[in-house]
Amino acid sequence: MRKPPVRLTLLGVMFNGMLGLSACAVGPDFHTPAPPATQAYTPTPLPDRTVESVGPAGASQRLLPASTVQADWWTLFHCEPLDRLVREGLERSPSVHAAAHALRAAQATLDAETASLFFPRIDASAGATRQRVPAAEFGSANGPAAIYNLYTASVAVSYKPDVFGGARRTAEAYRAQVDYERYELEAAYLTLSSNLVTTAISEASYRAQLAAVSDIVASQRSTLKVVERQFESGATSKADLLAQRTQLAATEAQLPPLEKALAQTRHRLAVLVGDSPSRPDLPEFELTAFTLPAELPVSLPSELVRNRPDIQASEAQLHVASADVGIATANLYPQITLTASAGGDSTALGDLFKPGARAWALGGSITQPVFHAGELRAQRRAAQARYDGALDAYQSTVLASFQQVADSLRAIEWDAKALQAVANSEALAKESLGLSERQYAVGGVSYLTLLNAQRQYFDARRTRVQAEALRFADTAALYAALGGGWWNRTAASP
Repeated sequence: MRKPPVRLTLLGVMFNGMLGLSACAVGPDFHTPAPPATQAYTPTPLPDRTVESVGPAGASQRLLPASTVQADWWTLFHCEPLDRLVREGLERSPSVHAAAHALRAAQATLDAETASLFFPRIDASAGATRQRVPAAEFGSANGPAAIYNLYTASVAVSYKPDVFGGARRTAEAYRAQVDYERYELEAAYLTLSSNLVTTAISEASYRAQLAAVSDIVASQRSTLKVVERQFESGATSKADLLAQRTQLAATEAQLPPLEKALAQTRHRLAVLVGDSPSRPDLPEFELTAFTLPAELPVSLPSELVRNRPDIQASEAQLHVASADVGIATANLYPQITLTASAGGDSTALGDLFKPGARAWALGGSITQPVFHAGELRAQRRAAQARYDGALDAYQSTVLASFQQVADSLRAIEWDAKALQAVANSEALAKESLGLSERQYAVGGVSYLTLLNAQRQYFDARRTRVQAEALRFADTAALYAALGGGWWNRTAASP
């Protein structure tokens, strides 16, 4: 059997040795922090269901412990225009697209770094030069100079075996960065869908408040006509007439701020969808178009840390910091570089690949840090400090998430009670106003009594509208606080 060329044998030995050298990875191995040891979000137990009251937002809601959120949670409000708007926003929003581009960039960077860190670099080169060498270089002072062509062709291989795991820790950091960008994309989905829902609810609230104030303005104008007739007949004083006009003007003054808020809310809605504020075909939302979800999932605290995108993103940053400690540790150890090349040199192009023109080289180098004035160990201490800071940031994110869920759950409970109280107050205020109007028409009560009744009913009706909107908005906030259900997304989901 013919023996292989010496250069091929040596190359094989070199790269077989590379694989054997990559044995361990210094530095800490990353472990997901343990979730807080608690099974509840609030210090006192939550009710099984909320109280009930009248109106579109007055339904009782039942809390379902240890259950999960569906991915398209906004559909539970049973508002088809809202469903279409959210899906459009998730497809068109620049913020979502930017997060998706960042994820693709992180994945491409990981691919590039993996290729650079774990595979040999092989480069082919060829060249041709024409040279003039003086005769003096050959020991002749007066001889003619040598002029010749030199042709070269070679393949060079270089490799840095990952003896102490610095490359693996670097790749680990890039993989964790990909995870971070993936969860940032999920957070962008969740933030956008939540903002669209709450903005649509805000629009419906402003629209309902405008309707309420407009009705009250119409009622006060009718009352003003009665007062004006009574004043003309001498049955009431000018002070009562001025008081009614003042009351009407004060109520009418409530309309422009509401109109402004409604217009700005619709502008925000268009921009969230990824369109211009001038878009004319946005749906108009009314509170009566929403259905309050009857059942609300409440996932376990131990599950929340796996479900919230911001917690997972913070964990990925912690993972990056852990890998950086390993990289800084590996920098304290020797760095090995292996090289090999094979090719040919010839003064004639036709002879370049003949046996006599062949050339090869094998080499290796090792670099051991000896004296860097404490630089490398200081870098490792800095990496460890950044890890400790990332761990504190992670724990802070977890606690803030638990607080958001706890706040939302208590808001769900107390919103229902507040709406019940406000609805009762509005009913009584409306009844009192009707009675005062009838009695005032026949002179049974003073004008001050009528004025107070109007003011109480105005305040109660507007407060009831705000309380209804708050129930819808806080329900949406609970879904968002629990993570938005992205882990239950199917291929058909946005």
